[in-house]
Amino acid sequence: MDIVWQTPANPPERHDYIFRNGIRYVKPYYFEFISHAKNRWAGKTIVDLFADEFKGRKRDYYDSAVKSGRIQVNGKTVSVSYRVQSSQKISHFVHRHEPPVMASNVTILHEGEDVLTVCKPASVPVHPCGQYRKNTVVGILQAEHDLAPLFPIHRLDRLVSGLLILARSASQAEIFRQQIESGLVQKQYIAKVVGEFPEEEQVVNLRVNFNAREGRSTVEAEDMDENGNSRLNGKAACTKFTRICTNGKYSIVSCHPITGRTHQIRVHLQSTGHPIANDALYLPNYDISGSRRAFTAHKTAVKSTHSLEVNSSDNSVSQSEESIEDFEIDPMCTNCPNLAPIGYDGSEEGLWLHCVRYSGPDWVYECPYPDWASLT
Repeated sequence: MDIVWQTPANPPERHDYIFRNGIRYVKPYYFEFISHAKNRWAGKTIVDLFADEFKGRKRDYYDSAVKSGRIQVNGKTVSVSYRVQSSQKISHFVHRHEPPVMASNVTILHEGEDVLTVCKPASVPVHPCGQYRKNTVVGILQAEHDLAPLFPIHRLDRLVSGLLILARSASQAEIFRQQIESGLVQKQYIAKVVGEFPEEEQVVNLRVNFNAREGRSTVEAEDMDENGNSRLNGKAACTKFTRICTNGKYSIVSCHPITGRTHQIRVHLQSTGHPIANDALYLPNYDISGSRRAFTAHKTAVKSTHSLEVNSSDNSVSQSEESIEDFEIDPMCTNCPNLAPIGYDGSEEGLWLHCVRYSGPDWVYECPYPDWASLT
């Protein structure tokens, strides 16, 4: 098989994407993962190292990958009994399958010389991370609009939608960073929450403690010792909430985070007794099947737009179902013949949390409200 290996230097291209039933997939591609041996890896056989450290595949696979040259050390094929030394370059050549995302367009809101703002769809990560590389906002903008390099100046969680600001240069990104660190930037989100949110402004001052292993945050009330030092592990966090409207069952709430902790808005809303209405992580007894039904409805709606041509007014991109291409099935791949990697079926719903506004000393950027913000 004539294989062309990609590295992070290979830019995403428009033909890399496959659209099926309202879902954006990345056509699987051959990729070189590179790592350098840690001190604690030294002395392990190459197969033991992978079996112990990278448990996503079975030992038999790693045995075959070493024998076939899919796993190399310092650019050379080694035996399965080879013992790794510290700092050696270890390459793992894989048939890479990226997780799918919703097929919503990354809509350009403002394109300037120094700054680009877009409306980020839910389910799409901002930049390469984990198993995502091309199925990211930065990757899609490069592939579909030839916009690169881009420097995101703030983060939005993968399931959060809305305003995303990207600098066009490292120097411009540094200006934004300094303003954010100096407390000169104000942020506004909206959320759809459970129940009738109080009419008066709610200010939540609860420390946020993020557990990376569990992937979720908890809140802690302040607890000081006799010297005025906190006894808690969480970071100080403050969010102001104002009700926009309610129908009794749900409320649309304006959220103004003063700090920027992981999942701050989500866990602070949970602490008020009004969690985000489709937040599977922070809503007790959340019905996942209901989320998947909603996602299915979204896929149907997106699919109906796939025959549209390019619209220059909103920068939408034509997504034709007829453009689907088959891809090479790799005999060693543990994910083939599926498009998505194992464990990713695309059945998830975007969080009802949306960034609508960022403002600084002499600038303001805004994003339209999403459809779910209407309670009529």
